[in-house]
Amino acid sequence: MKINNVMTYVLFVLVVIITCITAMKNPFFYTNISSTDVSAKNNELLMEIKEKAKEYHVQPMDAYIDRVYKKTPGRNGRKVNIEKSYQNMKKSQKFTESLLVFDEISPSVSLKDLPASPIYRGHPEKEMVALLINVSWGTEYIPRILEVLKEQNVKATFFIEGKWAKENKNIVKMIHEQNHLIGNHAYNHPDMARISVTEMNEQIENTNEIIEAIIDYRPKWFAPPSGSFNDQVVKTAHELEMETILWTVDTIDWKNPSVSVMINRVMKNIHPGATVLMHPTEPVAQGLDLLIDEIKQKEYSLGTIEELLSEKR
Repeated sequence: MKINNVMTYVLFVLVVIITCITAMKNPFFYTNISSTDVSAKNNELLMEIKEKAKEYHVQPMDAYIDRVYKKTPGRNGRKVNIEKSYQNMKKSQKFTESLLVFDEISPSVSLKDLPASPIYRGHPEKEMVALLINVSWGTEYIPRILEVLKEQNVKATFFIEGKWAKENKNIVKMIHEQNHLIGNHAYNHPDMARISVTEMNEQIENTNEIIEAIIDYRPKWFAPPSGSFNDQVVKTAHELEMETILWTVDTIDWKNPSVSVMINRVMKNIHPGATVLMHPTEPVAQGLDLLIDEIKQKEYSLGTIEELLSEKR
């Protein structure tokens, strides 16, 4: 009897094993169909992403010296990150453009690779604008200007005169603490094109030293007073590892225009990569809020000169 029981048990176990193996080999077995189906869909989705990635690929553009606008920054290209894009779409098993992930591709030639030359604008395809505020006199309107920039979440570039900085250290600190970029506007507003090379060096170096002593930051950007420069001025700044910055759009706020005239003047000339020149004047204090609104409505972002000239898309 005991032998019969053992034999019966062994036969039962064999039947169970054979049944399981047969079910797993069965093409209609549910689990196997689901796994194959998902795998096929995954492969199809991956292939679709790889194929469509070609449509979104953009080659980087090198920095260059334009005949009119002189030194011009390059612009990063972009390519689809296949793996990250696939992971984003894996759950839905459907190609979705908004879920694509991109990597930027750096150009071969950057601004730093180019010889000394002034800079007037950012890349002409970059949908960004930079506000340049040259400061060499007055303090009355700066608090209001800073307030508007903070409310609008906009960072500007303040080119500050060395002598003014020495007399207004607290305001320089205030500008810096609000994360605006500070540049060099020479020491006492000379006509840079009419002074000696030694004086050029002194004007720029003395201002850098004063600003660095106040905020522990050495400016990398130089705006010649009144936009007056020659090749030697640009070369001198270049040798001091600085870029010479001019502008493409002028508020002409120093002539005290009405707010509407100033805004119309700017908006008529605004463009991708624009640099907008202004000063701490009453028209700017009164109209900056409206001007920023108008620029944003054109779908331009606003940033510092450093952000504008970066290769980031």
